[in-house]
Amino acid sequence: MTIPAHPGRMLFLNIPVADLPRSKAFFTKLGFSFNPNFTDENAACMLVGEQASVMLLSHQKFAEFSKLPMADPATHALALYCFSVSSREEVDAVAEAALAAGGVEADGLEDYGFMCSRSFFDLDGHGWQVMWMDPAAAEQGPEEFVASMQDANAPA
Repeated sequence: MTIPAHPGRMLFLNIPVADLPRSKAFFTKLGFSFNPNFTDENAACMLVGEQASVMLLSHQKFAEFSKLPMADPATHALALYCFSVSSREEVDAVAEAALAAGGVEADGLEDYGFMCSRSFFDLDGHGWQVMWMDPAAAEQGPEEFVASMQDANAPA
């Protein structure tokens, strides 16, 4: 695995949401939790990883950070948000939880053998992808992993 250029650096991704309590409830049903030190009536800090968070911001709060007009995620894609899970089964579990909580399926299962994913739109129309990758493929890189699997399956 590569060494990050800035170890310890944190990532905060800010996205606008129309109804903060509704969005928090939606993502809680997907298994996410929130940092109470950075959560109030205008913003919620959703913990994604050890160094990564998604800030769910009310439209008013988002406008304080951005000088550009807010795009409508139902008609414009500015970004797609992807997070990993620990197994193929968890890909399905999280995607099904998103749909049960009111999300809309964007893409069904995409299975590449070493990696699989499913995509959905959240309650505000933001596109999310939940994915799993074989740890060996993550370590080696997908192309090297596929080649090593083909070599391992080649007749002797």
